[in-house]
Amino acid sequence: MSFPLLTATAALPAIGAVLTAAVPAARRNAAKSLALVFSLATLALAIVVLVRYDPDGGRYQLTESHSWIADFGVRYELGVDGIGVALVALTALLIPFIILAGWHDADPLETGSKRWRPTQGFFALILAVEAMVIISFEATDVFLFYIFFEAMLIPMYFLIGGFGDRAHEHGEEVASTQRSYAAVKFLLYNLVGGLIMLAAVIGLYVVAGNFSLTEIAEARANGTLDMAKNTERWLFLGFFFAFAVKAPLWPLHTWLPNAMGEATTPVAVLITAVVDKVGTFAMLRFCLQLFPEASKWATPAVLVLAVISIIYGALLAVGQRDIKRLVAYASISHFGFIILGIFAMTSQGQSGATLYMVNHGISTAALMLVAGFLISRRGSRLIADYGGVQKVAPVLAGTFLIGGLATLSLPGLAPFVSEFLVLVGTFARYPAIGIVATFGIVLAALYTLVLYQRTMTGPVKPEVSAMPDLRARELVVVAPLIVLLIFLGVYPKPVTDIVNPAVKQTLSDVHKKDPQPEVEAAK
Repeated sequence: MSFPLLTATAALPAIGAVLTAAVPAARRNAAKSLALVFSLATLALAIVVLVRYDPDGGRYQLTESHSWIADFGVRYELGVDGIGVALVALTALLIPFIILAGWHDADPLETGSKRWRPTQGFFALILAVEAMVIISFEATDVFLFYIFFEAMLIPMYFLIGGFGDRAHEHGEEVASTQRSYAAVKFLLYNLVGGLIMLAAVIGLYVVAGNFSLTEIAEARANGTLDMAKNTERWLFLGFFFAFAVKAPLWPLHTWLPNAMGEATTPVAVLITAVVDKVGTFAMLRFCLQLFPEASKWATPAVLVLAVISIIYGALLAVGQRDIKRLVAYASISHFGFIILGIFAMTSQGQSGATLYMVNHGISTAALMLVAGFLISRRGSRLIADYGGVQKVAPVLAGTFLIGGLATLSLPGLAPFVSEFLVLVGTFARYPAIGIVATFGIVLAALYTLVLYQRTMTGPVKPEVSAMPDLRARELVVVAPLIVLLIFLGVYPKPVTDIVNPAVKQTLSDVHKKDPQPEVEAAK
């Protein structure tokens, strides 16, 4: 039997989580180092998966299939297409940077204090989330996917509620209350979505007789499985609702600003750059592939919700006083672009959406992590508490600027390519929607440049006059992300070559072709 590479890629961080949690309480640094080693080993395996994947090969590759709960047709089935393999690589890439950025986030609250934050638990939970996210990108059994889609809520709940941001202007007691509120809100929103999806998963089994994504999709394609129109629509809505909560799509987004605002900065990056991608990925893999006719039926409504997310998230980002909440609302706007590209039902739109998932993960991680370094120095998340930082910490300000420019999709940086493809793909089929969505770019420029101007330029405030520049560990975290943003902005071909064949398959699933341009006949 060939080596189970996909299982190993998900199992390695899970093993690392167990071993990290078992490190004695007094050996915090050993726990951190162990977690970092396992995250780097997972990255190495993810690179092997990426190298082994053949874009011109079969749809799902490196597949594994074993009987699990035979009486109910549940199998342990894994496989990656171009979209899945790109997101597995993104996840494995970001986790080491998240661990390095959070190196001191679970240290004792104060020197000599008997109140110890469980350092080992913090890093073990991050590795546990990584394992669950990776297997979610690999699962081709619907029930297997559902289990890990829901299970990742548990470690995320403890990461948000148990390890909050220390830079809180209202004191530790209020901060603890707000962390608890954010964690419970995150859990309840996603649990409700998951329970609705569970009902749809059961309904799918009743209709199809198994949970295999490939078997059900093949049966739908060759006509041996014919779902009633209303049945397919209800099942689609059950799946889509859960994915829209995770994504997050307006109006199911309200948990995100609370969760990102109250979590530590690395955990905030974990939420928006890694975990939330499971929602948009699942729309492509499950909604469109299992319910093609219902996906086309729902497209007008989904496009409207996506445009609302784009404009609404950007408008609220403009008015934010809190740096982390600004990035959270900006992410809501960006996820609107991703969902817009998915449901534009064009190859440019879906390629752009998939590329956007990767680029948004990198750009948001870069901006948010630098913002976290800034906040940790000043001890405040409020924009008004900063000013003139570029004069005392020019490297920090420069990396913050590049992360911000990537967020507003400046040409030459990675998100520009993906956002451009999304808008071109949308305009080709829905020109009015594409025009409205373009205003999101204008608003992105406004909130990003205003944020930079208010924090980095102007007179140096006394509170930041002694602020140190980025340290070696922080440069190790930020520099590779900046390099990737520039490289993929200039040369996105390595990613598009991987995802484009999978996008063509997805369009084929929903029986859609790119609209032909209208060319006026020559006179």
